[in-house]
Amino acid sequence: MELNENADIDTSQIDDRRGSGGGGGGIGGLPIPIGGGGIVGVIIFLVLAVAGGYFGVNTLGGDGGEQTGDNTSLQQKCSNKESALDQLDCRNTLYVNSIQDYWEKATPQYFGREYTPAKTVFFSQGVRTACGAADSGVGPFYCPADDQVYIDLTFYEVLAKQLDAPGQFAQPYVLAHEYGHRMQDLVGTEAKMRKAQQGASKAEQNLLSVKLELQADCYAGTWAKAATDTKSDNGQQIFKSLTVQDINEGIDTAGKIGDDVLQKRSGNPVNPEEFTHGTAADRQKWFSVGYKSGSPDSCDTFAPGAVSSAG
Repeated sequence: MELNENADIDTSQIDDRRGSGGGGGGIGGLPIPIGGGGIVGVIIFLVLAVAGGYFGVNTLGGDGGEQTGDNTSLQQKCSNKESALDQLDCRNTLYVNSIQDYWEKATPQYFGREYTPAKTVFFSQGVRTACGAADSGVGPFYCPADDQVYIDLTFYEVLAKQLDAPGQFAQPYVLAHEYGHRMQDLVGTEAKMRKAQQGASKAEQNLLSVKLELQADCYAGTWAKAATDTKSDNGQQIFKSLTVQDINEGIDTAGKIGDDVLQKRSGNPVNPEEFTHGTAADRQKWFSVGYKSGSPDSCDTFAPGAVSSAG
């Protein structure tokens, strides 16, 4: 994977709240367990209209969506073309630029509507969101209540050291997955899924969640197929190249965060009825489906028979 040092890095797509505090732990969701008791997740927080919700999501009135960041340092750092690509935060900003450039073009083509950009929030330790307060333990997530992706960049250390997914392409895959949730929110898929969960059994709710997550993986694959065609604001190609090894790193990462793999890692027996994201094989399959087809039309994980069961 080679990024283009001449591509302008658009830091306006980031809200840098690192160091601003923000207290966490007040929001539920779909966490991914790690052996030893910690939790991380590549997740979407489902803000439910009914009291209490189905996944423990807690909107904290007045406590979310009020923080703002200061991009001054990030902008200065990323404007230095000689060193910008050596910086983790600048590279991730460029990944966001690429993903959103892809969806800006793909959304009208495949969904018949305009794409509305969504900022990514860089935070450290804790953050307040319109979905409630969160800490770094929950991992990256998309909050549909404020249309933003949230990530503590130290998550990549967890991904590499605890989940054994050190490949560099793991990082844009994670972000592309979260922007897949952005697309589901934008076109109404997430709302339809949430409605379908009402009155359903826990196993049925979880299966619907699995289908949502696998579709986000598939959408990440469609972006990967087009990544070398994405452009920065100055018209420069963002990715000079993506290799087979890079794509395999994405597929490998998808497998490392499968529900079955993570249940085993945590020392628990594999229980398909508790799956919320899909098995390792399913996650790898649907990322690959998106990548091979290059079309979001191929990502209908809600079609009859597309996902036969949570296991």
